[in-house]
Amino acid sequence: MADTKLDSSPTGVEAGLPAGAEVGASPDASTPPRPVIQIVPLKGLPIVAVFIGFLVASIGFNWRWGLDFNHVAGGGLWTGIDLFVGLIVGPILGRLSIPARAEFSAKFMPKMVLVMPTLVAMTLASGFQLALDLGNLKASSPNHAWLMVSFVVVGVMAVIALGVLEPANIAVLFEMRKPRPNGELIGRLMKRFIYTAGITGLMQIATLVIMTRVASR
Repeated sequence: MADTKLDSSPTGVEAGLPAGAEVGASPDASTPPRPVIQIVPLKGLPIVAVFIGFLVASIGFNWRWGLDFNHVAGGGLWTGIDLFVGLIVGPILGRLSIPARAEFSAKFMPKMVLVMPTLVAMTLASGFQLALDLGNLKASSPNHAWLMVSFVVVGVMAVIALGVLEPANIAVLFEMRKPRPNGELIGRLMKRFIYTAGITGLMQIATLVIMTRVASR
């Protein structure tokens, strides 16, 4: 009687491949084609244009309500997203498998390419204009020292957002577009994105303290 041996090799599902795919099978025959990942979601550009246009009009015509809206809404969303991503999404993402992280990144990161630069522009540009209008930049103003501290804090956050977060974001998207994405590299880049988002979120709390102090004087 011939000996029978149990095949202990992982199935396609156990190896992280789509259901029905077997290890060693041809990718073209066993796996569905991956969707094309857009670095910049084109459908979101008109929405960004509306917000940036409103920001430019608010500064150009010195609309006080528009400036307040851009500064409060932009800063609030910037803070909320940073805290949510860094303190809530981050720990959850760290417990997911590499394929799950990659799938999440493919849907999440393109949106952040548009969202974060827009919020940073809304917050900083309108905030500077408001400081000019209210005279808080004058050395004689009681809020001058608070504003200088806020400039340092917000400047560091802007550098992190545009110099660390965005490059990591775009690097993930370019990696995802490759025929064979490096899951470990995507995981490391996502960790960089999550950790720096959490850091800027915590720094945003300092700006909230400063802004509420300025508003109360």
